[in-house]
Amino acid sequence: MPNSPELLKIGKFAELAKTNLRTLRYYEELGLVTPSHRSKGGFRYYRPTDLARVQMIQALQELGMHLDEIGQFLRDIPDPSSREAWLTRLRDILGQHEKLIQARIEALEDQRRLVDRSLSHLDICAECELSPNAENNYCEPCQIRADPLPKLPSPRC
Repeated sequence: MPNSPELLKIGKFAELAKTNLRTLRYYEELGLVTPSHRSKGGFRYYRPTDLARVQMIQALQELGMHLDEIGQFLRDIPDPSSREAWLTRLRDILGQHEKLIQARIEALEDQRRLVDRSLSHLDICAECELSPNAENNYCEPCQIRADPLPKLPSPRC
């Protein structure tokens, strides 16, 4: 069977999938992809049609899904032959990710506004003759305007 023209050795399959052997082995370890055949020597062989599965996994990763979520998605389909169930489940997952992305965008916009406020505050600092030090609590609150310094953005996103 390994000499079958439709089976690809893992190296050729990885090349076609635009990935590497280590990633394919990791996908296999997680149960995301299974070789179609293993030789007596342990060589992995894949069908060309297995490429679609790897490409779907890669596309879902690019959309921000974690491999455990992708694996759960692939395992949770109630009836694998049901195209509608598969599409519905994928729509639900992508909808959830869209909400997460929107929340990240909003958090980044909040951080951008905070950076803008901080930069504006630095313009005021540039005109001040004081130097930040322990005695003036590093200019907190501002010695000119008496307002608190903007909080530094957190690097969470």
